[in-house]
Amino acid sequence: MPPCRLWCITALALVLAACDRNSGEPEAKASSPSQAPQIAGSFALDRSHSGSPLPDFTFSDTSGKQLRIASLKGKPVLINLWATWCGPCVTEMPTLEQLAANNAATIRVVTISQDGDATPVRAYFARYGFRHLEPWLDPEGRIDYHYNTGKFPTTVYYDAQGREVWRFVGARDWSDPDTPAMLLEGTLR
Repeated sequence: MPPCRLWCITALALVLAACDRNSGEPEAKASSPSQAPQIAGSFALDRSHSGSPLPDFTFSDTSGKQLRIASLKGKPVLINLWATWCGPCVTEMPTLEQLAANNAATIRVVTISQDGDATPVRAYFARYGFRHLEPWLDPEGRIDYHYNTGKFPTTVYYDAQGREVWRFVGARDWSDPDTPAMLLEGTLR
């Protein structure tokens, strides 16, 4: 197989797959999150945890500010677990930024990095100029183990009462035309 073709297949696999935290093999860093992920139909919404309450964890941002997740009741919240070393995570991040910008009045988008420290997260946010996402940190991976998916990105959606609506494991283009209907589920309960 020609090297160029092998590289293209490898790059496509990174975009279509989720990062496996438990594999012991860190995902290759994406060079740019400029393109929305192209997602195969193999990922689906998981509603098996519907009704579960927001977990009671407290996280810090890159400047040390605290956020207690259980206190986010009041409007729907989309929690995204990601890492700078996860190619699919950084690929979908610009679409999360746009989702947060377009829906600030109706939904809160919370990104929680699973990186070991704040340095790569701070650099990533600065490099791409995200203004609507908040860089929360979970270096111990507590919330990852709570959700127990073993894959990144993992996105979990809660209604205004703090009850889980659905979760999505794997990269997604959050500018997809199906997204508004998915988010509407959190306001109809």
